[in-house]
Amino acid sequence: MTPEQILSELKSGKIAPVYFLQGEESFYIDLISDYIEDNVLDEASKGFNQMVMYGKDVKMVDVLGNARRFPMMSERQVVLVKEAQNLEGFKTEEGRQMLMDYLENPLPSTILVFAHKYGKVDGKTSLAKKLKQKSVLVTTEKIRDYKLPEWIKGYIQSKNRRATEMAVQLLADHIGNNLERLSNEIDKVLINLDEEQVIDENVIDKNVGISKDFNVFELQKAVLFRDALKANRIVKYFGMNLKDHHPIPIIALMYTLFSKLTIVHQVKSSNPQELAGKLRVSPYFVKDYQIGARNYPLYKVLENIGHIHQADLEIKGVNAGSIGGESILKQLVFKLIH
Repeated sequence: MTPEQILSELKSGKIAPVYFLQGEESFYIDLISDYIEDNVLDEASKGFNQMVMYGKDVKMVDVLGNARRFPMMSERQVVLVKEAQNLEGFKTEEGRQMLMDYLENPLPSTILVFAHKYGKVDGKTSLAKKLKQKSVLVTTEKIRDYKLPEWIKGYIQSKNRRATEMAVQLLADHIGNNLERLSNEIDKVLINLDEEQVIDENVIDKNVGISKDFNVFELQKAVLFRDALKANRIVKYFGMNLKDHHPIPIIALMYTLFSKLTIVHQVKSSNPQELAGKLRVSPYFVKDYQIGARNYPLYKVLENIGHIHQADLEIKGVNAGSIGGESILKQLVFKLIH
C-alpha cells in the first residue's frame, strides 16, 4: 500500500493489527507512525495502553510480549517500535520466527507498528513474505530529483496554499530530496504568510534564505541564455561560501542541463507538453531549454559535456594541481558559454 492510502484508511477508522513501515525515505515512515501515536488512542487511554519503545533498547520477545497483553479499560492498545532497524531480533532466526508466529495470529485489540528506517527486510526471506501476507506493509523509496517539483506542489496544495513554479524550483534545487527538511521549510514559510498569499521567489528568499538572484537555478538559466556576466556573478557569490554551494553538485547540475539539451536536439519538437515529458521538467521551463538548444548547437553541447567531465575530475583531485573549487567552476562556466 502507498503511504497516502494507509493514512486515508487510518483517518477513516480502518485500523489493522500490524503495520510494518520500511524503506529509505523516513518522511513517510514518521508521518504514519506519528499519526498512529497521536490519534488512534485518546489522551485518557494513552497512559495505560500506548507503549513506545526503541529498537536498540528492546528485544523481540519484549515487543511481542507487550503486543499480546490486553488493553486496560479500552478497546485497543498501541505498541510502537521506533528505529526498528536496530532491533536485534531481525538479525536472528529465533527473533524472525517469533514475529512470524505472531503474524499468524495477531491480537485484534493491539495495533503493532514497526518503524524500520533506512532499509528494508530482505525480500527473499520468509519473514518478508509473511509481512506481505499478514501485515499492512509499506516500503518507501527516495524520491527521484525530477519528481521533486510535483511533490512540493502537492505538499503545498495539501495545505490549501499555492506557490509559483519559480519558488517550487528554488526549493527543489536548493534543498534536494530530503522530504523531512523540505516539509519543515515549507511549513516554516506558511507560518509566516497570510492565508491568501502565494509562495513566490521573494518569499523563499526572505523565509528560507535561498537567494532569488544567486542560486543554482539562476546559474542554469544564465548558462542556457549564454549570459556570461550573470553566470560569473553567481559563481563569484558561490565562491564566497563553498560550504553551502559546493562545486560537485553544481557540476552535476551542468551535466544534467546539457544532457537535457541533447534530448531537445533529438526530439525536434516544439510541443511544450511533449518536450516536458521527455525532459522530465515542468512545461513552464521548456521555453528555457528551447532557447538553450538554439544557443548551443549539438556539437557544442557534446563538447561541453566533455568540459564538464574534465571539471568533475579536477574537483575530485585528478590533475587539478593547486587550483581551488571556485576557479574550477569559473573556468568551466567560461568554457561552457564561449
